[in-house]
Amino acid sequence: MANPDNISRDDAEPKVTKEIAAEAAVWIAMLHGPRRSPKMESDFRAWQAQSAAHRRAFEATTDVWEAVPRIKLSDAYASLSSRPSASSTGWFRGGAIWQLRGRRWPLLMALPLIAFGVAAYLRLSPSGDVYSTKVGDQQQVTLDDGSRMTLNTDTRVRVKVSADQRNVEVMQGEALFEVAKDPHRPFVVHAGGSEVVAVGTVFSVRLADGGEHLADALAVTLVEGKVVVRADPSAWTSALAPQTPVQMNPGDRVRLAKATPTGNGRPKEQLDRPPIDQLLAWKRSEAVFDDVALSDAVAEMNRYSRTPIALVGDASLSKLRVSGSFRTGDNAGFARNVCAVHGLKLQQRDGRLELTIPH
Repeated sequence: MANPDNISRDDAEPKVTKEIAAEAAVWIAMLHGPRRSPKMESDFRAWQAQSAAHRRAFEATTDVWEAVPRIKLSDAYASLSSRPSASSTGWFRGGAIWQLRGRRWPLLMALPLIAFGVAAYLRLSPSGDVYSTKVGDQQQVTLDDGSRMTLNTDTRVRVKVSADQRNVEVMQGEALFEVAKDPHRPFVVHAGGSEVVAVGTVFSVRLADGGEHLADALAVTLVEGKVVVRADPSAWTSALAPQTPVQMNPGDRVRLAKATPTGNGRPKEQLDRPPIDQLLAWKRSEAVFDDVALSDAVAEMNRYSRTPIALVGDASLSKLRVSGSFRTGDNAGFARNVCAVHGLKLQQRDGRLELTIPH
């Protein structure tokens, strides 16, 4: 698949079985049901603690649960309460009993729940190679077709190349793609419910963590060539997909933010033309800011360091402006510079760098 030199390949993904996925689906329903209790929550935490696969299955099943119309559990419970109780043989009059850790579920409820679990299992079991970087690291991956991926800090991607298509899923983080031309095999990057379709081009994709200081959860920036950004038909949710396909030209950036509770339920979409050199400064291990809010600059710097910067106290701190070029991973240097410019106080406490307004 790729040149093994200097590549971090993740072969230790938690393996989710169909049984674990089905159990996760039933836990989803129980925790949303009318009989939720401290004991149930304790049992659930014990189930999650069994392995990373259990936790990953629950997260994926939750995504599926939120992406499709809900099972009307209230109706199912009402139907259950109006029927005779299960017999000691383990059968419900009119339907079988399905069990999870001693809890009995009528088959009429268990089947759709198991379907959620199977959907999550299929989602968690795609073939392909996974590559990842740790916080502060970068990595370049060369694929067999000659395409190159440069992974930024804390990034995770999955690659699958077939006879008719080249697919990459950005699960988290940021990557720059330099696509080798192959008109017979489109290069498709999937992220957040969108897909970016290219043949031979250079573009970057950033899937953010949705932090409060981030204006965009998904950003696609085109350096050269042409790409189309559109809703991914294979995705479970279109939370970060444009309403109509976007044809991009060199220098364009498409940003998508998740819909707000007060909005119209559609993701916020924005097309602009930022300085490309500034956006790709991370390839030089730099972060470049041009009159940005301190809160946004801090959020960007924190992507590259395990010693985070925190703004403590006065809310006006976040509105201070920052300009300049800083070395990624050097949070201490960035903090000292900001303190010198704005007359702030810097102290290290509980493993983080705190910026405050002196009194």
